[in-house]
Amino acid sequence: MREISVDLITNNIKEMCIEANHYLADDMVNCLKNAIDTEEGELGKKVLSSLEENLKIAGSDMIPICQDTGMAIIFIKVGQDVHFVDGNLEDAINEGVRRGYVDGYLRKSVVNDPIIRENTKDNTPAIIHYEIVSGDKVEITFAPKGFGSENMSRVFMLKPADGIEGVKNAILTAVKDAGPNACPPMVVGVGIGGDFEKCAILAKKALTRSVSIHSDIPYVKDLEEEMLEKINALGIGPGGLGGKNTAFAVNIETYPTHIAGLPVGINICCHVNRHVKRVL
Repeated sequence: MREISVDLITNNIKEMCIEANHYLADDMVNCLKNAIDTEEGELGKKVLSSLEENLKIAGSDMIPICQDTGMAIIFIKVGQDVHFVDGNLEDAINEGVRRGYVDGYLRKSVVNDPIIRENTKDNTPAIIHYEIVSGDKVEITFAPKGFGSENMSRVFMLKPADGIEGVKNAILTAVKDAGPNACPPMVVGVGIGGDFEKCAILAKKALTRSVSIHSDIPYVKDLEEEMLEKINALGIGPGGLGGKNTAFAVNIETYPTHIAGLPVGINICCHVNRHVKRVL
């Protein structure tokens, strides 16, 4: 049994909050550079070049990449041979978010009640997804999610008879409805299977996978490639102003489901698909 002080969790999450909001992961930076090279429309190229310049300024001047520094999404895999000491794990996670957003001067966007809407002033609580795995390590993925793109996400409860063509139609419908509101070029996370909430969590988790890595399931890999091609053929383009780069990637995750269902979740993220991962 390995003991880990929850203070280590707090300190790492604080740093991850600041890192993710100022520096894009390499896979996303490479996507942006490739889009600039391949975009054919003059206006689209200008939009993409402005986004690239914004990234450089954010990193050099320590200014957030986007003014919406997001709601804190945490995926945490805990090894079953880990024992946390010196406090409560969930409290420690939220304390890390609090310190990251307060000490990092990041925008606080969370309200304590969906109707009363009084700001919590420290961007807590976080949305936390726990997973117990083998071993004595703790893997933390932090993904701040802005709500311009989050609001464009969808869940479709399809019938099994709708099949893969129904899944394709659901993805395209979500992207078409999002249009410029998701701040394209976007990354489209898709979850297929499970139930109502599982497909949505799968879609959110899919966004944290490097866009340079396809699914290792052959038909899913083919579907990712086909949907990216079809989405980019829509012509929505950078900033919704037209062009061939509407999406950087389509990442799809699957899970077993009930014989009577075919749930599909689509979680769209804007061009600042922020994610940081650490293993402790």
